Amino acid sequence: MAEINKVQVPDIGGFKGVTVIEVAVKAGDTVEVEQTLITVETDKATMDVPAPFAGVVKEMKIKVGDKVSEGDLIALIEGGAAVAKAAAPVAAPQAAVTAPVVAPQAAAVVAPVAASPVIAAPTGGSAHASPSIRRFARELGVNLTKVGGSGEKGRVTKEDVQNFVKQSLAQPAAATGGGALPGLLPWPDVDFARFGEIESKPLSRIKKISGANLHRNWVMIPHVTQFEEADISEMEAFRKELGAEYAKQNLKITPLAFMLKACAITLKHFPDFNASLDTSGENLVLKKYIHIGVAVDTPNGLMVPVIRDVDKKGIVQLAKELGEVSAKARDLKITAADMQGGCFSISSLGGLGGT
Repeated sequence: MAEINKVQVPDIGGFKGVTVIEVAVKAGDTVEVEQTLITVETDKATMDVPAPFAGVVKEMKIKVGDKVSEGDLIALIEGGAAVAKAAAPVAAPQAAVTAPVVAPQAAAVVAPVAASPVIAAPTGGSAHASPSIRRFARELGVNLTKVGGSGEKGRVTKEDVQNFVKQSLAQPAAATGGGALPGLLPWPDVDFARFGEIESKPLSRIKKISGANLHRNWVMIPHVTQFEEADISEMEAFRKELGAEYAKQNLKITPLAFMLKACAITLKHFPDFNASLDTSGENLVLKKYIHIGVAVDTPNGLMVPVIRDVDKKGIVQLAKELGEVSAKARDLKITAADMQGGCFSISSLGGLGGT
């Protein structure tokens, strides 16, 4: 009789209690190695959990809507030797849809149109929305748990989020002077020490006082982007020379590798920019590591994998890792852990001539 093996939820980037949004197989199905068993959804991505070995599904232990964490039992599969470590989940195609840009006239009042009834926003727990809608809401600073859903079974749609923003902007500002959009998402409690050494430094009184005003201004006032020109003739000559040297190894040396290095040097020189506020708002968490995210345009949207310890690596090593993470993202083999821990992000326009 063939052995029956357990399939458990693998490492999903430290997330706990993620929602199962799809079960791709059922009892009696024959599965191959790396075939998707279930799809789970976090606030950041949708991830497929693949089968670590082939065989016949004897029993599924979870269903759509269940909350799962690392180590939870997914299924029992007969046949095929279990691998020592379950395969890591990969980001599903729909996980990285780029949030649409909100046009300036979005706040204008529009005539009401016939629509599906809106189900009241949940009083607690998580909202029922797709990854693209969650990203859209995060870009606007909207807490989805406060938005009523007009979609099937109360699912929150893009129009629901837009209507929520319009209604919020139409409301008069509070007497306290806090003009920020209501329903802002709570600041995530991130354990930065997971990614490297850190130091906690108390904020000065001025920084504490100015923080609330700066936050209000960020939400309410349009921003200006500053451009400066720099002569990189010598750098470009060196890049081409280096590129020719490594061309035989199929290694492409791009300007982005130099940008990574320049940002790392800058962050080290100005440590307050390589920092985050803790959840109390009383301390600045100074990161002793420099991990930089790089935006990658994939066929299914934007992903930002993180290159770690940029300050400790040379141009050639950075160029190599850039190629590796870009290919991994485009092939949709990127994991949640690959996109965590970044201190700073770069979006390079490449052939368009800007960064």
